[in-house]
Amino acid sequence: MTNLSKVVVSLRNEHSRLAREIERVKNALDALGHSNGNKIKKVKRVLSKDARRRIAEAQRRRWAKVRKQAA
Repeated sequence: MTNLSKVVVSLRNEHSRLAREIERVKNALDALGHSNGNKIKKVKRVLSKDARRRIAEAQRRRWAKVRKQAA
């Protein structure tokens, strides 16, 4: 019986240790943004003034083409 009690105590200790380790892994995943299968949080892209200007001009050209075809 003594051996069985020692085995049970050993298993409970191992269970506690593994639970703590799993908690550490969860915390690490949360810090990286991977918890529960979620994707990494995306950082917004920062465009230069020149890039925004070029995009705006291209959109104006597209709208002018649409208006021209509608007329």
